[in-house]
Amino acid sequence: MAVSTRTAVAVHALTFLARWDSDGLQSSARIAESLESNPVLVRRVLGLLRDRGLVTAVEGSGGGWQLAKPAEEITLLDAYAAVEDDVTVLPTHAHPPSQSCVIGRHMQSLLEEEFAAAQRAMENRLAATSVAEMLRRIQRREAVSPIPS
Repeated sequence: MAVSTRTAVAVHALTFLARWDSDGLQSSARIAESLESNPVLVRRVLGLLRDRGLVTAVEGSGGGWQLAKPAEEITLLDAYAAVEDDVTVLPTHAHPPSQSCVIGRHMQSLLEEEFAAAQRAMENRLAATSVAEMLRRIQRREAVSPIPS
């Protein structure tokens, strides 16, 4: 199974919360508007982030979501790990290849090595980028090309 879109939703929501952190709690409906998505999906992802200690929630009227720690301390790897179910980005064969074929005998183990290295590289890259950095990059892009009035 490949990575789902939950990671993208999680990073989007975390960056949204970082942007409006000083404004207090943000509703899942408002976050969903930014994503042009369903608030139920957003709440599901936010729940996974809450379970990992990345966001907190206040229920009821006037409730909402906020970051549980500074955006500088939350990495994209944190978001990925919170919402993905230990999936590998590049899965190998669904069933073992033929052992009677020279290619089949060795392909699985070679793919496992290569794909594990690719997974580590992806995770290292995600670990090097914070939610705060994502927000800074968005703000730089917005300063250069804001939405037309």
